[in-house]
Amino acid sequence: MLGEAPLRTRRKPDVPAPESPWNEVVPGLWMGGHEYTGGLGHPEFAVVRDEFDLVQTLLRLPGHGPDPDVQHHVWPIPDGPLDGTQLAGVIRLAEAACEALDGGRKILVRCYHGYNRSGLVVAHALMRRGSSADAAIRLIRERRSPWALHNELFVDYLRAGLATARLLEELTE
Repeated sequence: MLGEAPLRTRRKPDVPAPESPWNEVVPGLWMGGHEYTGGLGHPEFAVVRDEFDLVQTLLRLPGHGPDPDVQHHVWPIPDGPLDGTQLAGVIRLAEAACEALDGGRKILVRCYHGYNRSGLVVAHALMRRGSSADAAIRLIRERRSPWALHNELFVDYLRAGLATARLLEELTE
């Protein structure tokens, strides 16, 4: 397994909820979550209706959309170590996001807060389009939140390359 690091997840109180339900990272590619801090500083649920052409969900919660006529890919993964199959799914989601972008579609990639799992998919999509891992991470943190990709294991996966990380994880299974 690539680098062991303490993981902060949505259960940790020291990671604040984002201020908006989703943010545009590059034109047409949005990153978000299921919960955010509303205008009065209270948690609010982010419910997707038909704002996007494609929604990719890495943590599915009932009642959060999208509408039935919106294309929806669901690939639940933990905010922690991923096995080879889970990494393969992340790679496929990033490929689908790139194809949708090439087709002029508007995509939302989401997890709980829109920090780690969605960041992994969005960063890999950016890397498929020519960005370095560090440039993709920096852009995501600028556009979504400084807390985005605070899971250091996911940063390690990106820096190694997801295909390489997948092969390494499969060797340890």
